Amino acid sequence: MKSLQLVIIIISILIAHNLSAQEIKGILLCKETQNPIAYVNIGIPNKNSGTVSNIDGKFILFIDTKNSNDSLKFSCIGYKSKTISIKEILSSKQDKIELNEKITEIKEITVLPKEYKLKSLGVKTEFKRISAGFHENKLGYELGILMKTRKQMILKKIHINFSYSSYDSIFYRLNVYEQTGKMQFENIMPEPYYISLASKDLKKTTTIDISHLNIISDKNLLVTLEHVKDLGEGQLLFCATPARKTIYRKTSQGEWETVPVGISISAEAMVEK
Repeated sequence: MKSLQLVIIIISILIAHNLSAQEIKGILLCKETQNPIAYVNIGIPNKNSGTVSNIDGKFILFIDTKNSNDSLKFSCIGYKSKTISIKEILSSKQDKIELNEKITEIKEITVLPKEYKLKSLGVKTEFKRISAGFHENKLGYELGILMKTRKQMILKKIHINFSYSSYDSIFYRLNVYEQTGKMQFENIMPEPYYISLASKDLKKTTTIDISHLNIISDKNLLVTLEHVKDLGEGQLLFCATPARKTIYRKTSQGEWETVPVGISISAEAMVEK
């Protein structure tokens, strides 16, 4: 009898959830070419309601009815962001959403009469007994480390120390943001950069050479990994330390938050003396 009551309660909760949620689905296309756009960030700005389009540009998102007056933001490196009201999306039976291409020029490195020194920034710990990271298969989940400097720097390499992966292979997007305000960040990647590796190839320290991207900044930088592909249930964890904080957001366009343990992401950079 108790088992039957439990089943009835669970079914009631699921029905209530479905009644309070609205399904939005569609496909992201490049306006100029009509080609699908993969891994577009989709969500309500500063709210934990979002997702990422798949490799074919398709997406499904369930929106709580209490957010019906909000808008969805669609953003992807290489394209102009677009914001559309949820009411407009629901009232329109058109499932195609087009984004305009945005030309982003890779910065040329100008040699100035300044001296630079190679420095390591971020968290470098290889201690595996403390770990943190991706505990669920949630599209748009993103976490990283803030690298502080008040001088101009040129990013060369990113180093990541993983502690555990339950997946056969991993696929994540590497992002670099400039800090523009308190817990506010702007992506400065000139083009998307994806990390695709078999878990058996995850070395003690995984190194990513991004020197060809010519990322130059004189602001604090947030370097993150973002869960953009449906990998199934599993975990990807980093070595970590309680001496630093990890900055994360639960989904695309969501609000940035912190947790009092720092994951092992570091950078090699030429920093102005």
